[in-house]
Amino acid sequence: MPDPRTIGDLALEVRSKNAGPFWVTMELFMRDAEGYALVADPGFLDAPVVARLYGVPADTIQIFRIPALNVVKISFPRPVSQGSLRDRDIHAGQHHVPLALYPVAAT
Repeated sequence: MPDPRTIGDLALEVRSKNAGPFWVTMELFMRDAEGYALVADPGFLDAPVVARLYGVPADTIQIFRIPALNVVKISFPRPVSQGSLRDRDIHAGQHHVPLALYPVAAT
């Protein structure tokens, strides 16, 4: 595999979904412990980074690190409630893209 360039390159799967009508959850399923160690490092992926990617206040972001599963889970309030007139992604299924495209240093 060529040197990874994005979180998506290091992950088995990066996905997003609703966590109720008012929250979005994104999950990073990393291929191995090394990839997990990189994305789980608060110096690499933290609330201010997620805030910049998604335009949400950093103090509303919750990050859960699950080393036994090589998974990082990120939740934050939806910009508009699910199903509202301005909701452009009712299932929050496309919210993962900016995170998947977030660059990492080549290893």
